[in-house]
Amino acid sequence: MRRKNIISEIKKEVTGLVVIVREMDRKVIIIFLSVAVLQTISWYFTSRNFFRINFFPSLQNDPAVYLYEYLYWFLGDFITLFILSTLIIKFIFKENLNDYGLKFGDYKIGLILSLIFFIIMLPFVWFFSATPDFVVKYPHLLSARTNWDEFIIYESALLVYMFGWEFIWRGFMLFGLEKKFGYYSVLIQMIPFVILHNGKPIPETFGAIAGGIALGILAFRTRSIYYCVITHMGVMLSIDLISTLRYRANDYGVGVESVLKIIKAFF
Repeated sequence: MRRKNIISEIKKEVTGLVVIVREMDRKVIIIFLSVAVLQTISWYFTSRNFFRINFFPSLQNDPAVYLYEYLYWFLGDFITLFILSTLIIKFIFKENLNDYGLKFGDYKIGLILSLIFFIIMLPFVWFFSATPDFVVKYPHLLSARTNWDEFIIYESALLVYMFGWEFIWRGFMLFGLEKKFGYYSVLIQMIPFVILHNGKPIPETFGAIAGGIALGILAFRTRSIYYCVITHMGVMLSIDLISTLRYRANDYGVGVESVLKIIKAFF
């Protein structure tokens, strides 16, 4: 008798759960699950570590493979975060990609806000690039510090990666959740964005909170992810370039003399 009661209760709970799921927004469920799955694919299968172990196991300690693993990571994440997301939009949601930020939108305000954001961030980049955490971290491809050709290749590939990165958060997730959550979607997309900065220099991780919100608002205001890509890539390029020039000049000061010394290192 007791066993029958337990089975009955389980059936009742399962039935209630099924009813709840059926009443939920299908699109919202797909977006949340897709982001979780795509990010997991990114973490395990398009990572530098996966490339090194599976494609160059005999060269795990050879610095020559570093550039290739970054190219694999950047291209792999572009396919995972951008291409697969757009396929979901086109073939599951059957919606227009323009509605997810793949358009120029309000380009006048977009360019102005991007420039303002970059100008605000540049002094922070200058001061933080003088700290030990940034000195050992940027650019991630350490050989790019001494080889301008590798620096250009690396930054070009980073731009491709940044397009996929911005689309998954400020395009697919932000605009996909807009109808259900409105401006709250800015905060929703900010959370995984910040979590994925864990392990980076502390100032950058805390800065990702404000940055994630600012980029979300920028996308909302312009109805486009392009200005988020421009802004985010502009900040990353400035971090890598200033860090590289500091390394070449062997100067980690913040005064005018350091600025002049670093400019000389560029030329």
